[in-house]
Amino acid sequence: MTDSPSRLVLWGVSTSRTLRAAWALHELSLEYDLRPILPRSGETKTAEYTRLNPRQKIPLLQDGDFTIGESAAIIAYLSDTYGTDANRLVPLEPKPRARWREWCFFIAMELDATSLYIMRRHGALKHIYGEAPAAPESSSTYFQGQMRHVEAALADGRPYLMGNRFTSADMLLTTCVVWAIDYKVPVPACCHDYL
Repeated sequence: MTDSPSRLVLWGVSTSRTLRAAWALHELSLEYDLRPILPRSGETKTAEYTRLNPRQKIPLLQDGDFTIGESAAIIAYLSDTYGTDANRLVPLEPKPRARWREWCFFIAMELDATSLYIMRRHGALKHIYGEAPAAPESSSTYFQGQMRHVEAALADGRPYLMGNRFTSADMLLTTCVVWAIDYKVPVPACCHDYL
C-alpha cells in the first residue's frame, strides 16, 4: 500500500473473510487503502459505514462509487475487473468457470456457513447468538463429512482445486481449512499438504 489516495478501499480486518479480500488484492498486485474496522465492535454500525453497507458486515470493497460485500464476490469482481492472463483468480471459459463456481458455492455454503460459522456462533460468540451445545459438535461432524469431496479432488496430486491453476476457490478453501484446524476439527492429511 502507498500513502497516495487509492481508488480501491477495503473495509475490515481480523476475519478469515476479510483476509480473502486482502489476499486477492495482493495476488492481483493492486494498490488499495485499508479501513481496519472490526466486526461486532460498533464500527460497522456507524452512519458512514451503514450508508456504504446497510448489512453492516465486513469485508466491503469500494472501487470508486461502486461497493461490494461478501468475500467470494469481492474476489471474483477484482479478478474480472483487474485480473490479467498471468494472475487471474477466476477462469474465463464457461465449463471451467462453472466448475469454479461449484467449488466456491460449496466452500462458502457447506464448509463456511453451514459448518464453521455455526461452530463460531454457538462457541466463541454464544454470548451474542445463544448457546446450543449440540450445534458445534454436529457442525464439526458435518464439516468432516463434506471434506471427503475436497479429499477426492486433491487425491490425484493436483496442486489446486482447479488443477494446475490457483484460483479464488483455493483462497476460500485455505481459509476454511485453517479455521477448522484452529477449531480442532480434524481435516484430511492431504489438506495439510495442500496448505
